[in-house]
Amino acid sequence: MSRPVITRFAPSPTGYLHIGGARTALFNWLYARHTGGKMLLRIEDTDRQRSTEAATAAILDGLSWLGLLWDGEPVSQFERGDRHREVALELLEKGEAYYCYASQAELEAMREKARAEGRPPRYDGTWRDQAPSEAPQDVKPVIRIKAPREGDTVIHDKVQGEVRFPNKDLDDFIILRSDGSPTYMHAVVVDDHDMGVTHIIRGDDHLTNAARQALIYKAMGWDVPVMAHIPLIHGPDGAKLSKRHGALGVEAYRAMGYLPEALRNYLVRLGWSHGDDEIISTAQMIEWFEIEDVNKGAARFDFQKLEAVNGHHMRHTPDDELFEILMETLPHLTDGNIILAKLDERRKAQLRAALPGLKERAKTLVELVDGAGFLFAERPLSFDEKAGALLDDDARAMLAQLADELAALSSWSAADCEAAVRAFADRTGLKLGKVAQPLRASLTGRTTSPGIFDVLEVLGRDESLARIRDQAKPA
Repeated sequence: MSRPVITRFAPSPTGYLHIGGARTALFNWLYARHTGGKMLLRIEDTDRQRSTEAATAAILDGLSWLGLLWDGEPVSQFERGDRHREVALELLEKGEAYYCYASQAELEAMREKARAEGRPPRYDGTWRDQAPSEAPQDVKPVIRIKAPREGDTVIHDKVQGEVRFPNKDLDDFIILRSDGSPTYMHAVVVDDHDMGVTHIIRGDDHLTNAARQALIYKAMGWDVPVMAHIPLIHGPDGAKLSKRHGALGVEAYRAMGYLPEALRNYLVRLGWSHGDDEIISTAQMIEWFEIEDVNKGAARFDFQKLEAVNGHHMRHTPDDELFEILMETLPHLTDGNIILAKLDERRKAQLRAALPGLKERAKTLVELVDGAGFLFAERPLSFDEKAGALLDDDARAMLAQLADELAALSSWSAADCEAAVRAFADRTGLKLGKVAQPLRASLTGRTTSPGIFDVLEVLGRDESLARIRDQAKPA
């Protein structure tokens, strides 16, 4: 019987969870869910100078917001230092590793000689077969793996295919430093083995590490996990993803008003596809995701596509659910706390009522909140340039008449207001736009908004009439 699939996401807490890391986490999470397995989380915090608790918290928060929940407790790599040293000493006992006493000066001399001879600058194996009795007393040794010197190390990668590495190029790399701390190469292998990881899904910038790590697995007699090295994300211009392209932390995307489901949808399409499907639900992703279907080539990040996907998800999210997401997201949006401070129960009800119209015109929650600005505006309203231009003397005179007719309505709903406005336009011989545009300007201070009759209903009779009359000028 085959072992259950166990994947892992292993970020370094030296900064935020960037978008490339989020996609790697997503692919690990999807493959684990697709196969009925587990995704574990390991925080690779051995770099004590750069690792911070704040960065760890940001990573955990970012994964949680994205809905990529891991199984079990997060593992700290730093706290496993004793285990890493134990395995290094076991490799020594097995004759698969050795103490190296080369000084920094000797190592530099080796590098210089190799460069002069046109060879890659590598350790030359001086201490590989020397007796410990020859060791100098004043040098603390490192421990190096005994890499095979002939043949190839072959990685059967689920994305990249068969990749061969000549063993002569792998050298006897360090697994334990002279201060007793493990190297990244060694710690990763020990942790993945002890955590039972069966599938390693990570960026293809780690592909060269795979060969060296395979040597440690084989030296310990451990099974090498299935490898899948996914291509990196590039900007629209094909260059390595940078901040100007969108290489930002996940929290930045929350602040820009993207929905977690939409971001998952967009990220899964960066390097993986299912036919021509652009909009994919999370349930469909889990059902369809196969790691072999990931493309070998780099994916290109495109903000316009992300916005289009996000707009679709916003329009198709039930209003109550979208309102809940909006309330949770407001503290993370620019000026969101200012909006929250104004949200008494009456305005919350107004915002919820306006949501159907607002979400049709918005591609992000930031745009949705911007579109809802008319709800929080204080009288007298300020106007953008286009709206101000609409309110000439004729328009103000028209608004005075219209206000009287609206005030006479016995009930106030979008349908009631629409019927009254249309009847007014017919009676005065004005086109509907000539009535609706100045009316929109007087109610919102803008020339764009949700449907004008929905605006009237959401604002209510008293506020609507007050705003109209602020701009009205009796004939």
